[in-house]
Amino acid sequence: MSLKKFSADKIFDGYRFHHESVLITKDDGTIEAIVPAADAGDDVLCLEGIITPGLINCHCHLELSHLKNVIPPHTGLIEFLCSVVTKRGFPEDFIQQEIAKAEKEMYDNGIVAVGDIGNTADTAEVKNKSRIRWQNFVEVLSFTDEKAEENIQLYKDVASKLDSALQTSELRHRTSLVPHAPYSISPKTFQLINQLTKNQIISIHNQEHPAEDELYKIGGGEYLRLFKIFGIDKSPFPVTGESSVRSVLPHFNNGQTIFLVHNTCMTEEDIIWANEYAATNGLKLVYCLCINANLYIENKVPPIDLLMKHNCHIVLGTDSYSSNWQLSIAKEIESVQKHFPHIPLETVLQWATVNGAKALQWDGELGSFKKGKNPNLAGIKNDLSSSSKIFDILSL
Repeated sequence: MSLKKFSADKIFDGYRFHHESVLITKDDGTIEAIVPAADAGDDVLCLEGIITPGLINCHCHLELSHLKNVIPPHTGLIEFLCSVVTKRGFPEDFIQQEIAKAEKEMYDNGIVAVGDIGNTADTAEVKNKSRIRWQNFVEVLSFTDEKAEENIQLYKDVASKLDSALQTSELRHRTSLVPHAPYSISPKTFQLINQLTKNQIISIHNQEHPAEDELYKIGGGEYLRLFKIFGIDKSPFPVTGESSVRSVLPHFNNGQTIFLVHNTCMTEEDIIWANEYAATNGLKLVYCLCINANLYIENKVPPIDLLMKHNCHIVLGTDSYSSNWQLSIAKEIESVQKHFPHIPLETVLQWATVNGAKALQWDGELGSFKKGKNPNLAGIKNDLSSSSKIFDILSL
């Protein structure tokens, strides 16, 4: 079998940079080695920018791709959520067209695996043909205990449709039920999800807005506007006097890996508490940052320095086209670097590659240039403005 050789301004192996080096792969994309340029021999493909393992997008809503440019930036989270709920009446062929365009954009941008949220099976056809690996998070909404079992069955049916549609895919995918957010899941629904997701990877939107904590502390706040769209006049959730994460995380004790997504308003005290609760109760917490979505909706950034201070496992996501200008992990890296310039680029690239692969439990193949892996290759411009796929085994 012949070898392929790649060089660039920098090679990032998932953990650190290599300078004046060459990445060597087999024809099928399997990693052989990174060697000094002087030892690489001839026939080296020389590229500008940074070569990295394929990028990992740990949070997206592919099914909302038809909402691109529909909801304007900086509406605030509550108005944004009301818009998402009330603006889903689009023709099916248009929805499918936009899903396909968004999937292609991510693939062309060098993204090789996605943690994807969905309330429906609308994405099944596109995912079945995709060269991206998908962790499907079928997102449950269930405001009351009375309808908990009925709603769970509804979303179990969605998960079954996804699984059935993806059986013929060339790549391995996974599907799990997940809670949407603390402001949309009743206690009984949380309990049922906990029972159904033993040792699985799940996600939950966490503390995107101060009103989320207010809901659990006093039973009021701006989320009451959202509830009225669903015909609910007052908060259906118990008043705990605690923050939302302290109120809902204790519903889980079944060995799950839990992605806490956004965390824009998470305090240091809650970070410490959540990490201690997880360690005591056999959970793994992953903190997923979608900084461009936070900027798009609220013009705020997450407390990244606090998360790093407490050694949190950090990954990156794009969120959806309803809340972002593009679906590009490179642009997420660029925004982190812009707002947190003191964080080393190597660290942020780890979040985008090996950390994401580990969180999604695909690090046996993806996320780093370890010999024997086949993570695919992405190229990122030196100014972090864009990225692209370089090499894909399935295209040979």
